[in-house]
Amino acid sequence: MQNQTVSYEYFTGDPFKDWTPTDDTKGAQRVLEWAYATYGDSMVYACSFGAEGIVLIDLISRVKPDAEIVFLDTGIHFPETYELIDKVKARYPKLNINMKQPDLTLDEQADQYGSALWNRQPDQCCYIRKIKPLEEALDGAEAWISGLRREQSPSRSNTDFVNKDDRFQAVKVCPLIYWTWDDVWQYTRLNDLDYNTLHDQGYPSIGCIPCTAAVRDGDDERSGRWQGFNKTECGLHSSGK
Repeated sequence: MQNQTVSYEYFTGDPFKDWTPTDDTKGAQRVLEWAYATYGDSMVYACSFGAEGIVLIDLISRVKPDAEIVFLDTGIHFPETYELIDKVKARYPKLNINMKQPDLTLDEQADQYGSALWNRQPDQCCYIRKIKPLEEALDGAEAWISGLRREQSPSRSNTDFVNKDDRFQAVKVCPLIYWTWDDVWQYTRLNDLDYNTLHDQGYPSIGCIPCTAAVRDGDDERSGRWQGFNKTECGLHSSGK
């Protein structure tokens, strides 16, 4: 694998497309090593601090201890999420964790769009508080990392290790595509990693408080997100504008 920048404009596909990983990390370690060798400081990890995020932070810290991590701080996350971020900062003091906030405060959003926009127009709320801030965070970045796994949902089942991201005009690297939910937790326990305690209360996927609910055993991991709406994604991983 050549260590040279693959720009978004000329990106033609996943360089790992025909590779079947057999290592303990199911390819994640090698993909991260390639990504940071290729993009260096122009690589950003957009982390939600879910179970996958904690695994990726630990793996990334072994490759680039001072990596840039962006958390989309909507202002309506669970207290448990903020508590976890404090623990991660203490454990990995060299990481550059950017708490990226929206341009609008919650009060300003309510003044412009009405109160509890997430209950009426969740797509608009996600755009204001997550998508637009990530666009700003990725401005100038050649590539970004995401914790998507193929097992998570049908919309993620065809995700490759390396993807052309038309929305953010960057290359999206997904090191955990072959990991299962059990793999995530096996790694977490083996390495004694901190994690969001809401995972112990039936929350496999954790986002903002109003748009996250516990799920029943056997349900899709994303079924607790935006219940009552035909929506399981905030829009960060779709190609539409």
